[in-house]
Amino acid sequence: MVRSYRWFGRCASIGAFMVPGLALWLPSGYSYGAALLLLAALASAPVWWKRPAPRAAWWLLAAFSCMAALWLLDVGATWGWGSMDRPVKYLLALPCIFYLMTFEPRASWLWMGVAVGAVGSGLVAIYQIGVQALPRASGFTNAIQYGNLSMLLAVMSGLLLVVQWKRWVAWQRLLLTAAIVLGAVGSVLSQSRGGWLALVLLLPVCAWLLVRTTGQRRVYWGLCALALAAAALSQVPAVEQRVDEARQEVQTYQQRGDGRSSVGQRLAHWHLAWQMGWDRPFTGWGRAGYEQEKARRVAAGLAHPVVLEFGHAHNEALDLFAKRGLPGVLLLLAFYGIPLVMFWPTARRIRDGAGKMDRESLSLCLVGVMLPLSYIGFGLTQVFLAHNSGNMFYLFMCPLVLAALHERRARIGCGRPF
Repeated sequence: MVRSYRWFGRCASIGAFMVPGLALWLPSGYSYGAALLLLAALASAPVWWKRPAPRAAWWLLAAFSCMAALWLLDVGATWGWGSMDRPVKYLLALPCIFYLMTFEPRASWLWMGVAVGAVGSGLVAIYQIGVQALPRASGFTNAIQYGNLSMLLAVMSGLLLVVQWKRWVAWQRLLLTAAIVLGAVGSVLSQSRGGWLALVLLLPVCAWLLVRTTGQRRVYWGLCALALAAAALSQVPAVEQRVDEARQEVQTYQQRGDGRSSVGQRLAHWHLAWQMGWDRPFTGWGRAGYEQEKARRVAAGLAHPVVLEFGHAHNEALDLFAKRGLPGVLLLLAFYGIPLVMFWPTARRIRDGAGKMDRESLSLCLVGVMLPLSYIGFGLTQVFLAHNSGNMFYLFMCPLVLAALHERRARIGCGRPF
C-alpha cells in the first residue's frame, strides 16, 4: 500500500512537469501529462474517493462542471459525435482534481515544467521560422494558440525568477531567464497580436500584486525596463509590420466597412455577435442557430459575408453571448472568476505560521492568478476555449497549481489556504 501511495505521488509530480513542459514541444503535447494524471486518478480512485476533499476542490469542480454542461448543449445530430469532444474533456478532468488534492505534487516539478515549456516553445518557433521558412511559427497547433501560450509560460517564468530570486542557484536563474526570452520569442515569431495585447493587461497587474505582497517598489523599475524592452521589440520588422497592419485595418474598416482583413473580420464578427446576443439575451441562438442566423443576415445584406468563414465570433464573451445569452456569459465569468478568487494572494495563503512571507506560496498564487487573467486577455481577440490546447492547459494547470499550493502550505505547517 505504501509503495502504491508513493507511485501515485510520483505520477502527480511527473504530471505537474509534463502538462506545461510538453505543451508546445510536441503534437498534442498538453495531452500526455493529462493522460498520465487521468490514469493515475482512475487507478487511485478507491483511495481519494474515501477522503474528504477541501472546499476549493468542490468550487473548482463546480466551475468545470458548469462549463461542461454548457458545452453539452452543443451536442446534437447537426455536429455529430465530434461535438462530444469538448464536454468529455471537462468531465474527465474532474477526477483529476480529487486525485491531485490527495496526492499533492511538489511545486518544484511544476516550476521545471513551466521553464522547460517556455524554452521549448521558443526553440520550436526558431526552427520553424529559421529552418522550415514558415511565415509564422505555430508549433503543432495554430499560430494564435501557440503564441499566446508561449507568452503565458514566459510570464510565469518571469514571476518565478523575480519572486524566488534568492532561492535559485545560478543554473536555475539562467534557465528561467532563457525561458522568459524564448517564451517571448515564441510569441513574437507567431505574430499573434492578441497575446501582445494580453501582455499589456497582465504586466501592470503582476507589478501591482508584487508590490502589494512584497512591498518592494523596485518592481516598478522592472516594469519600466520591460516596457522599454517591449518598445524595442516593437521595432523588430515583423512586429512593426503586424502593428502597422492592425492600425491600417482598423482605419479601413471604419472608413469602408471592409471586413476582409484580420482586424476587420474580427470587428465584423463582434458587431454581429453583439446584435445577435441582444436579440436573444436570455437564451442565445445556440450553436446551430448561430450559423443559420448569420447566413440569413448575410443574405439580407445585414452582415458582412466574411462572418460565414468562422464558426465563432473571435471574442470569448461575445461568442457565448450570441450562442447562449447572458447565462452563458455568467458561466464563463464563474469559470474564470472562481480560480481567480481561489488563488488571490491573501495573507492566509502566502504567509507562514510566524507571519513571514513564504515566497513559494506567493509564486503559486501569482501563477494561479495569471491563468484566468491571461485567458481573459486572450479571449478578447480569440475564442481560446474553441481549441483543445486552450481547454486542456487550463483544465489541468488550475488543479495542479491548487494542489501544489496545498502541499506547500501543509509542508510549512500552515492550515489549508481555503
